[in-house]
Amino acid sequence: MLDPEFDDHKEDIQSSLNRFEKMLNEDENSFFDLDTLEQIAEHYFIQGKFDEGLKACNIGLEHFPYTLELITLKAQILGEMQQAEAGYELIENAMLLFPTDLDLLMVKGSLLSQLKQHEKAVEIFLHILEYAEEKDDVYFRLGLCYLTWPKPREAVDMFKKSLEHNPENENALVELANALDEIGKIEESIPYYEKFIDQDPFSYTAWYNLGIAYSKQKKYEKAIDAYEYSLAIEPTFASSLFNLGNTYMNLEEYVKAEEAYRLCLQHDEPNPELYCCLGASLERQKQFNEALTYYKDAVKIDPLWDEGYYGLAVCLTELDKWFESLHFLKKAIKLNETNPLYWTGLADVEAYLGNSISADEAFQKSLELDSFFAPTWVKWAQMHFELGDYEKSADIMLSAIDELPEEAELYYRSAIFLIKAAQFKEAFHFLETGLMLDYDKHVLIFDYFPNLETQKAIFKLIQQYKK
Repeated sequence: MLDPEFDDHKEDIQSSLNRFEKMLNEDENSFFDLDTLEQIAEHYFIQGKFDEGLKACNIGLEHFPYTLELITLKAQILGEMQQAEAGYELIENAMLLFPTDLDLLMVKGSLLSQLKQHEKAVEIFLHILEYAEEKDDVYFRLGLCYLTWPKPREAVDMFKKSLEHNPENENALVELANALDEIGKIEESIPYYEKFIDQDPFSYTAWYNLGIAYSKQKKYEKAIDAYEYSLAIEPTFASSLFNLGNTYMNLEEYVKAEEAYRLCLQHDEPNPELYCCLGASLERQKQFNEALTYYKDAVKIDPLWDEGYYGLAVCLTELDKWFESLHFLKKAIKLNETNPLYWTGLADVEAYLGNSISADEAFQKSLELDSFFAPTWVKWAQMHFELGDYEKSADIMLSAIDELPEEAELYYRSAIFLIKAAQFKEAFHFLETGLMLDYDKHVLIFDYFPNLETQKAIFKLIQQYKK
């Protein structure tokens, strides 16, 4: 199959790839020299096509078993395929012949980190630092090791050292931001991005990562500017388009978000996350029927994508298709039982359908998962208010106040439900606390007491407190 002397002419990589794939698909014999096989294997590795890359390495090593480039590449591919132990064994065997090879040591360190033997990995990288010419890559690997340990503060130091040795190491720049984000100091990454951009203003990926840093700080306008610069340099960069859409969603500019997602769809492979985001942008514009089509596309690509089923349920609820919504909510929960929004959605639908016991169970489950989300407490109490069970509504609000003592709305609602339950003394206590926390929110009381005389009495009481 292979002929080391076959070197009449050097093929371009695409021709070699076509010939290699034809050989695999049609079980044909074909001739490849060692350099070409290394190029093929490396191409597949970079593209993330690990199965094909492994086949290229194996074919090469059958005929050239001591080729260091193929050995290190195969070990890295095995690591990416979650077969770190097999990769490590391969490296250990190779080091019996090449005990001082730095490339083998680098891969060994990375595999040890993957195997959670972080201390040994660090020892190896520190040893390599004494001999390596390109120290930025070694510091970068050290940073990755500390990041997965996890020791994000040490990782920050290593990524900074990597950038000191090579300010153009964009991978180190990205991981520095990730590590800083881990320790809550994402803002410290911005000067590094700005310095990188000063040196290379046409790096669309640097602008993109600057946008991410601003987004994490909720500086959305600055994030948009960064993403726009990235797209001015490379208009087809799908990641910037996607994040631009997300940023517009955070700013509640849903039309612009939709535009960004649609452009992203033109330049990226269709995927369930993108379809769900596009669906959400349309849902927020109350275009429920069109949003449904994209949520359906999401679950068609990935039937296990729970967010797609939840999106379908939300739209169907808005379209008064309650039984269909119930079906998709149950599918979403079956796939992901730990999302409190799904349980709240289920409770809403069960309540509308008159299944108050099932609704109670769903509200309770939602609050077990997240007891600090006030709207869920409010919805649960409101359900019992509409059933005329005012004491139960008040009890729910009291439990909510235990979890969220600073939420003024909860005190006002407690007062409302207690007044309805004729527990006036307790009601005025909660009303007073609500007025102290946020006076302006008292207006929600009047929605519950349409009688004009009652409104006047409550207003007089509130005015007295204001004075």
